[in-house]
Amino acid sequence: MINQTPLLLYGIHSVLEKLRAAPSDIEEIVIAQESLDGSARALHREAKRLGVPVSYAARTVLDRLAKGQRHQGTVARIAPFGYSQISDLLEEVSPPEFSGCVLALDGLTDPHNFGAILRTAEAVGVRHVVIPKDRSVDVTAVVMKTSAGAVHHLKVCKATNLRRVIVGLKQRGFWVVGLCADAQEGLFDHNYPPKLCLVLGSEGGGIRSLIRSECDFQVAIPMLGRTASLNVSVAGAVFLYEWVRQRRITAHPASVLKA
Repeated sequence: MINQTPLLLYGIHSVLEKLRAAPSDIEEIVIAQESLDGSARALHREAKRLGVPVSYAARTVLDRLAKGQRHQGTVARIAPFGYSQISDLLEEVSPPEFSGCVLALDGLTDPHNFGAILRTAEAVGVRHVVIPKDRSVDVTAVVMKTSAGAVHHLKVCKATNLRRVIVGLKQRGFWVVGLCADAQEGLFDHNYPPKLCLVLGSEGGGIRSLIRSECDFQVAIPMLGRTASLNVSVAGAVFLYEWVRQRRITAHPASVLKA
C-alpha cells in the first residue's frame, strides 16, 4: 500500500502522462476499487505492460492520500521530480541554428498558475523552463496535475541566479522579452526573433527590477475593458500563442500567401 513519504501524483490523466514519459519513476499505482471504467482498465493494462506495480484500494483511502484534491480514482507513488541542469540548457541552445523559446519564471508562487503555464508552454513547443531556486514554487503534485502531465515532457531547471542564466542566454544570441502590465509597447507590435527568452513575473509583484533591467524589450497585453491585467498564466498563454502565430508565418510564407 502507498504511504505518504514519497511524492504522490494523483489524477488519471496526470498518472498516464507520467507513465508514458518516465515509467521507471513510478513505484506503484493505486486505483480505486470503484473505478472500473475503460480509462482505469486502460491505465492498468499499460502499467502492467511497462512493469509498473498496480493495486486497488477503497476510494476513501485515495481520498485520504490526495488530501482533498481531485484524484479521479488514481494515485501514484513516484520519485521526486528530476530537474535539468542549467549547463545542459545552455549547451543545447548554443548552436546558431537553434530556434525556440526559453521560458523564465521570476518568482511564481501559486502551483496552479505554474502548472497552467507549463501546460500551455508544452502545447506550443517550448521545451525549456527556468525557475529561481528560492522564493518560487517547485514542481509539486499539484503542479503536475494542473499541467495535465505536460511537465513530464519539459526540461525544468532551477537557477541559483536567474539573472546570470538570462545573461548566458543573451550571450548565445537570445533576445529577452518581459511581459509587463505597465510596458509602453504592445504585445502585437513586435516581430519576435528565432531565439527568444520570455520572462514572466510573480503573481503580485511582477518581474523584479534586476531581472527587468536585463530584458531587451518589454511588452504589455492590450486591455480594452476595465480589468487592469490578466492572471499570469492567461497572460503567458496569450503571448505564447502570438509567438506560435508568428513562427507559422515565418516558417510557411508560401502557404500563408496561398491561403
